[in-house]
Amino acid sequence: MTFNRSIKIAPSILAADFANFGAECEAIEAQGADWVHVDVMDGHFVPNISFGPTTCAAIRPHIKGVMDVHLMIAPVDPYIDAFASAGADIITAHVEAGPHIHRTLQAIRGAGAKAGVALNPGTPADAVAHLLDLTDLICVMTVNPGFGGQKFIDMTDKIKSLRAMIGDRPVHIEIDGGVDAKTAPLVAKAGADVLVAGSAVFKGGSVSDPAPYGENIRAIRAAAQGTYV
Repeated sequence: MTFNRSIKIAPSILAADFANFGAECEAIEAQGADWVHVDVMDGHFVPNISFGPTTCAAIRPHIKGVMDVHLMIAPVDPYIDAFASAGADIITAHVEAGPHIHRTLQAIRGAGAKAGVALNPGTPADAVAHLLDLTDLICVMTVNPGFGGQKFIDMTDKIKSLRAMIGDRPVHIEIDGGVDAKTAPLVAKAGADVLVAGSAVFKGGSVSDPAPYGENIRAIRAAAQGTYV
């Protein structure tokens, strides 16, 4: 991975066809996705259960670019090596998921992946103020994690604070939750560069008819770049 602040669209496969994950990953990349976002839920830290490292290992051969793995689980540390071995390029842990987030971020980097830290809507930006030199990505949740298709919660002030805090460090700001062509300009203007979108990307399309995926991705990207009409 090379660092840049251009807008990147990271479709969440939580909204994909679970019976066709490999084909879905190939389809969204072919239609312009920059990263593939994998939402891992444990039914404990969040009220839902989704995938584990075996799913990541199964879809890895179908992903040419970045596999962005978001761990909505607690504890995190016992599973880092498994997700790294499964091919995760980025592993993101929640600052709320455990008492030793420094150790978690160090372990993620030690396993060979980029380290991300996520913030729930109720967690302030300064919770990561002392983590900026240990992280490669800050994920700002714009919904309370656990389910796809939720309504966007405006976190633009938090994003602006994080962007100022980051300065010239090579740290991405990722937005996860309720991102579509209407909300993308708000978060991009505030300083975000990675936009996770689930239903807003996958709506209207399928593996057999992936063209709508491309239309949706282009609409979100254009909106974030200020060129959407």
